[in-house]
Amino acid sequence: VVTTRADEDGLVAFPDTLVGTDSHTTMINALGVLGYGVGGIEAEAVLLGQPLYQPMPRIVGVRLTGTLPQGSTATDLVLVVTEMLRSFGVVGAFVEFAGDGLAGLSLADRATIANMSPEFGATATIFPIDDETLAYLRLTGRSADLVTLVERYARAQGLWREPGNGPEFDATLTLDLSSVQPSVAGPRRPQDRVELPDLPANFHAAFPQTGAVDGARQPATVRIGDAAATVGHGSVVIAAITSCTNTSNPTVMVGAGLLARNAVARGLTVSPAVKTSLAPGSRAVTGYLDAAGLTEPLEQLGFALAGYGCTTCIGNSGPLDAPIAEVIEHDELVAAAVLSGNRNFEGRIHPLARASYLASPPLVVAFALAGRVDIDLSTQPLGIGDDGRPVFLADIWPGPDEIRSVINESIDPALFKATYATVFDGDDRWRALPIPDGDRYAWDPASTYIARPPYFDGMTMDPPAVAEIVGARVLALLGDSVTTDHISPAGSIAPASPAGQWLQEHGVGPLEFNSYGSRRGHHEVMIRGTFANIRLRNLLVEREGPYTAHRPDGIETTIYEAAQEYAAAGVPLIVLAGKEYGSGSSRDWAAKGTTLLGVRAVIAESFERIHRSNLVGMGVLPLQFEPGASIGSLGLTGRESFTIQGVAGGPEARSTLSVVARDDVTGDVTTFDVLCRLDGPIEVDYYRQGGILPAVLRRIAAN
Repeated sequence: VVTTRADEDGLVAFPDTLVGTDSHTTMINALGVLGYGVGGIEAEAVLLGQPLYQPMPRIVGVRLTGTLPQGSTATDLVLVVTEMLRSFGVVGAFVEFAGDGLAGLSLADRATIANMSPEFGATATIFPIDDETLAYLRLTGRSADLVTLVERYARAQGLWREPGNGPEFDATLTLDLSSVQPSVAGPRRPQDRVELPDLPANFHAAFPQTGAVDGARQPATVRIGDAAATVGHGSVVIAAITSCTNTSNPTVMVGAGLLARNAVARGLTVSPAVKTSLAPGSRAVTGYLDAAGLTEPLEQLGFALAGYGCTTCIGNSGPLDAPIAEVIEHDELVAAAVLSGNRNFEGRIHPLARASYLASPPLVVAFALAGRVDIDLSTQPLGIGDDGRPVFLADIWPGPDEIRSVINESIDPALFKATYATVFDGDDRWRALPIPDGDRYAWDPASTYIARPPYFDGMTMDPPAVAEIVGARVLALLGDSVTTDHISPAGSIAPASPAGQWLQEHGVGPLEFNSYGSRRGHHEVMIRGTFANIRLRNLLVEREGPYTAHRPDGIETTIYEAAQEYAAAGVPLIVLAGKEYGSGSSRDWAAKGTTLLGVRAVIAESFERIHRSNLVGMGVLPLQFEPGASIGSLGLTGRESFTIQGVAGGPEARSTLSVVARDDVTGDVTTFDVLCRLDGPIEVDYYRQGGILPAVLRRIAAN
């Protein structure tokens, strides 16, 4: 929170700061530390000595009043905040929380909110330093001297939270905590909050084929080993307590354990159709669950430890049982995943879970027990107890006093000290890995995991002049909220996909595919995985998936194959999109793959911060439609060839460029202006040099 450095005047204290390559680095903001995520491309440049540039942000304040009502959790609160701030618009802004309502939020509750900064678009979400901050430092084993320093410094510098409304901001929103109700978010985006009574209607509205109409699929009964399970529209097939957002909060984790204990005591069970898992972000979590005696009831309901870190939330959910997968595909069922994660974009959690809902850990357990999402948990029973009577959520929901009591009895500084004393040691397998000699990586040409990337092939000390973009074709015509998961999925690799075919051609069978995320060190896999999300809606074609229409012949093919044909013909490419292009993970491959496909520019209504920066870092020009203009308003169809005027030599920062689009079919010409989203002179330099890494390497070579 506060760090020190010795200089000629003695020991100097100053606020700690942090940047990380994970977009959820913002979790540190709960401690009053300014930290945020950057693209991996930017981080690589920083490691090579390049400064990190941050334009002066807009500061949006959120003043909290009241207290959370009983039954509402920090997860419910962060879903309200995400909905509110995404609607207000805070992309690129710093959000700062203030107000007397903060007094009722634990440090872990604040961290839950700060963690989801990327989901509502903020660069950072800062909380002030106060007594709760100091209490957390003591709880996690920090020294008394450090705690004293933090308090003295924060008070002296005006960083300490005092009662009242707090500072003035560029814009201010107010939230009454007493208005927060139990909720989930989905089925496709974290900002789409749904209160529990409204969930059945939400599900059926999102997937009309699941409604009670003629022809709707009826549930099917399948055998899983010796057990029978029913699967239909709305069935929960994945229930995962996972992700950094919630598993770092003892209140909701202990709450989930107590709810599981109460459910087991009433004789409730989870259907074998539900794939359950527990994957906390820290070993401290399993430590206090063990100490509280809550591991066993969670395991009895199937929530056994799967590992630590990113699992289901990033798409590493693994396969469903074969009978479940087969009936979902055969009957075209809309199955669901419920997870305590922070992202639920289409195709991210599992290819066969078309609906994905974010929920608190206790609600994840509850939905696993219910076995479906088209249910109102506030009025309908979870199941039938062993006494033959219906059991409702309210019957087994633990009270706040019991949760606090368990936390106080099972969590202390010794737990954190013991957990993190050996955190970097690794297990026997890690320690047994051979360590090669030398200071350069020995590339293995036979590896299908890591290959020497082509980014610097043919690079010269003097960058070639930026060429005009003439006669460009549209590789993808996309709508709003296209995420980095749509652009570069991290999950499973389909055998019939271009990446799957390449792996099989190189001797890798489908059982050994692993995931896109695990193979991101090999560009041949990742370029074939770019725009390979099975739920991608490219409006140039009728079906979902990694497909496009090649122009001018209109032949439908995969995006990768079309890009190869365009490259062979020397045709530059562009992508057209709507609002919030590139939201989600700070996934540098969403920009790297775009570059390798031959895309020269992306024209969108708006960009998410990190992805726009990554595009610039890879030499792709981000362009923004003028306010009020869009693909639809301009009548663009994707059949056109595009010339972007003013690119030659490199455009100036935030300049206006002219785009001329000529329709292949009608011959009509549409001309419109766009804003060049090179947002400063340093980005202009990066773009003119072909990206941030060539620019940095040229500087290193010159010195």
